[in-house]
Amino acid sequence: MAIPSFVDRARLTVSAGNGGHGCASVHREKFKPLGGPDGGNGGNGGSVILRADPGLTTLVDYHRQSVRKAQNGQPGMGGHRNGANGEDIVLMVPQGTIVTDERTGRVLADLGEVDEVVVAGGGKGGLGNAALASAARKAPGFALLGEEGDERIVDLELKVLADIGLVGYPSAGKSSLIAAISAAKPKIADYPFTTLVPNLGVVVAGETTFTVADVPGLIEGASEGRGLGHDFLRHIERCQAIVHVIDCATWEPGREPLGDLQVIEKELANYGGLEDRPRLVALNKIDVPDARDLAEIVTPDIEAAGYRVFPISTKTGQGLTKLIFAMAEIVRERRAEMTAAPPRRIVIRPEPVASSGREFTIKRQGDGEGGFVWRVRGDKPERWVRQTDFGNDEAVGYLADRLNRLGIEDELLAMGATPGDAVAIGAGEHPVVFDFAPQVDTGAELLSRRGEDQRLEEVRPSVRRRRELDAAYHAARDELVGHDREADWRELHRQALADELSHDFDEDGE
Repeated sequence: MAIPSFVDRARLTVSAGNGGHGCASVHREKFKPLGGPDGGNGGNGGSVILRADPGLTTLVDYHRQSVRKAQNGQPGMGGHRNGANGEDIVLMVPQGTIVTDERTGRVLADLGEVDEVVVAGGGKGGLGNAALASAARKAPGFALLGEEGDERIVDLELKVLADIGLVGYPSAGKSSLIAAISAAKPKIADYPFTTLVPNLGVVVAGETTFTVADVPGLIEGASEGRGLGHDFLRHIERCQAIVHVIDCATWEPGREPLGDLQVIEKELANYGGLEDRPRLVALNKIDVPDARDLAEIVTPDIEAAGYRVFPISTKTGQGLTKLIFAMAEIVRERRAEMTAAPPRRIVIRPEPVASSGREFTIKRQGDGEGGFVWRVRGDKPERWVRQTDFGNDEAVGYLADRLNRLGIEDELLAMGATPGDAVAIGAGEHPVVFDFAPQVDTGAELLSRRGEDQRLEEVRPSVRRRRELDAAYHAARDELVGHDREADWRELHRQALADELSHDFDEDGE
């Protein structure tokens, strides 16, 4: 099956890059037995960005390739070397594209109003043990894991950005009108539904430049799915004015200009959202004598209905100049009413779970097997759980300390939790489940904090021996010098040694 050149709907699967893991490393150098932690941080994962490009008119690239993934961040390394960040992926889409979350149906961004949107944010890199070191934890033996990047399926829907929209029955001359007033070259033929995709043309009227778009031919029932119009009516939602192109030389029985106008207006009303757009009526093909006479007959009735009427001929060019400047006048007025907004960039972030200003929530829920579990939700605790290496006891202890400082432990105790109860942290059907083990006080002495190594506080034997020698040296010096701090203790020491040697010699001589 051939892939069409014009695609105005596409479904795109985007995956941001994962953050790199932090590094747990200790500096190693000769004669420096404890060089300290030097593990670097992991790099951030790349994000997926959709950016509006006025030069594009189709979503066909995402019809061909519907899965895009950004680069992962690199892990940290020893020697305080941080991992490289993953590169962002910037996907260019036509201006006027609506981005919708496929799962929730929520509109994430309108790229006719903003320049770009970050649809999938890259995961944060994990901290290395050098960044986790503190006065209480001098040499962490663990590092934090990088977070996973966002994954999302988005629906892209193109709504053409044009100033003037042309509507009418098939073969009314809409494509011929665009070809006559602009440099566009749409397909033109003498059979219905020649136009299968919207055509765009740029028109210059004096100092005003504007764009004109035509919608594939509408017929009665188009808003309910008949013909091709139901697929393309959305392309005139953004138009600042609507021009009805009416065929005054149609050979179809039962059709006449006023009836065609009423049918198309009914379809626009059924589609909805276009009631405030100014309307113009172009009575086409007046180069045909019968069509000219018919246009003169119906013009008063159409004007009485509140429309400005312009008899035109796209073949001879008659009446086109008046129509062009009338369209330019509407465009100038509409643009003057609109205030230019500064370009904005939207970043899609998950909505916070907690409410009322709290950073977490706790609920007691059944586990489906006759027991219960304390379910903890919140952005911080869930992120901390994702960053934890559960194969490292010290890292698990560090997580427990963080949760305790956040107040989760106190809240669980206040709600009636007892040691050994199941505590689940995380979203979805597979959260991380812990056995509740609160921090315990024993008398006046507090047990060591989880995640800390008391061996770091112990004095090594070599240090103890050095300190003993230093103490003996200072004691001997004080004994020789006494209270006279200006005395030369080295000379006194040599004299004491000489006296001791001479005394030993005398004893041997006797």
